[in-house]
Amino acid sequence: MVLYRRVKIWSVLLRIFHWTFALSILVLFVTGYYIHNPFALGPWEGSPTNFLMAKVRYVHFLAGYFFIAALLLRFYLLIFGNRYERFTDFIFLRPRNIPRLFHTIKAYLYLGKHESYGGHNPLAGTIYLLVLLMSVAMALSGLYMLYPEGGLWASAGFSIFKTQQMARLFHYFLFWIYLVFVMFHLYLVVWNDIFGDEGLISGIFSGRKFLPAKKG
Repeated sequence: MVLYRRVKIWSVLLRIFHWTFALSILVLFVTGYYIHNPFALGPWEGSPTNFLMAKVRYVHFLAGYFFIAALLLRFYLLIFGNRYERFTDFIFLRPRNIPRLFHTIKAYLYLGKHESYGGHNPLAGTIYLLVLLMSVAMALSGLYMLYPEGGLWASAGFSIFKTQQMARLFHYFLFWIYLVFVMFHLYLVVWNDIFGDEGLISGIFSGRKFLPAKKG
């Protein structure tokens, strides 16, 4: 018989990041798709800013600021968070983690046994690190399009993307990568809750996971 203990893994700040990040991405998906493809025009109410596209753009920009705030919080936790939240938990290029990475991939392909981890497993840590870097690029391209006239974001955006159109194309391309990531993430979370024993879904609410007594 395997004995389990309930271990505190995710801090309150990490959970605030997760849900702020998730909800802002959801709003950005919906509003961003509408900006790309305005499938409904809505009535014009006599003001140059009081029409549907202007309102959707405003919500998109507002959600973008929440997205950036969540991202800054996550970078803070990469340095000052607990041992499951810091940058060192994301690094898989260490001798002990390379075989664990392949073991995790085999488990997801039903070719191996699932193993419990306190924080992120090597595959998840690698993907999340890439997502954080992608999020920085998404934020920079968005700020460049929002503030093209001059100043910090215009200068930074021009040095990276050169033209507004290139930034827009990059932003649009990352939108679809995010969509694939979200679907992949949701599938693996459910998979882990079914085949794993950590209680992953409840853990992102409570901050605690169930680990074998010898792990931590």
